[in-house]
Amino acid sequence: MKKKMSIKEASSLMGKSPQFIRVGLQRGVFPFGTAVKLSSRWSYHISPELFFEYLNGKKEESNNEEN
Repeated sequence: MKKKMSIKEASSLMGKSPQFIRVGLQRGVFPFGTAVKLSSRWSYHISPELFFEYLNGKKEESNNEEN
């Protein structure tokens, strides 16, 4: 599984705007990532594993990995 997910990917999968994801991460609303302000810009990290647990209530199944 990938180690990070883009804002664009997360917004597409949730059916929400990228701004919705950014603001939610900045405010600490979502348990699947973080937002850190560096000077005047924000930097984001989204954990794919935590994102899919939040979205589906379970981990994403990968066809390339054995359980």
